[in-house]
Amino acid sequence: MTSRDMFQVDAFAERLFTGNPAGVMVLDAFLPDETLQAIAAENNLAETAFAVRKGEGHYDLRWFTPGAEVPLCGHATLATAHVLYTELDEAAASLRFDTLSGALSVAREGEAYVLDFPADPPEPISAPEGLAEALGAPLEAVLAGQYLLAVLPDEAALRALRPNLLALGEIRSPREGVATDCVCVTAPGEDFDFVSRFFGPTVGITEDPVTGSAHCMLTPYWAERLGKTELSAFQASARGGKVNCVLDGDRVRLTGGAVTYLRGRIAV
Repeated sequence: MTSRDMFQVDAFAERLFTGNPAGVMVLDAFLPDETLQAIAAENNLAETAFAVRKGEGHYDLRWFTPGAEVPLCGHATLATAHVLYTELDEAAASLRFDTLSGALSVAREGEAYVLDFPADPPEPISAPEGLAEALGAPLEAVLAGQYLLAVLPDEAALRALRPNLLALGEIRSPREGVATDCVCVTAPGEDFDFVSRFFGPTVGITEDPVTGSAHCMLTPYWAERLGKTELSAFQASARGGKVNCVLDGDRVRLTGGAVTYLRGRIAV
């Protein structure tokens, strides 16, 4: 066995024990897929990120939930940038990551990080059978981008949700290419432009604390609905997390903070 560094970072967080925790490992080369998946399952965090350096400020990046590799993850990308800058002395002004979702970039802005991701404008669809019942609330609208997006009338209704996760995992979308095992729910915010929650029980995420990739879908939706391109967002999970969102053409810029919780070594 070889001893390897691993970090755990609270992302989209201004202080410890808020935001979304992610594992981060920076490797010389990717380990076998089954090993990466086993590490993610052992960590039992929403995502563990694995990065391999290709050059100055340039990395390959992959993300794994406890149950599967995913094509896009915002909070674990932010966490990786935080580790590279604060723990591993990365000197590049901005970072480029080659991923399953193409090239992504992250820049440091004071104590925060700005993620440049592809926008994912959702399109209205017919509500999948059983979705409202699984969520336990009447829905104003249902849309689909990378994930299903269910719209509720207000923040109180969103915070009160107690979904049937077993039933939610059985929902199927009428639109192909939508990750129906993950459902994002959103509503107008009281202190923010919008609020959201995110559920992915069949990929090992009962409720995700803060979901960067979902904000690639939420940002264009709320930008059109509210008629502005700069938005404040809050993911109303038990831990909670703030995301500042900017729609810039076909790109979304997401800004948030990060705090290192754990520095350790694992034997693999």
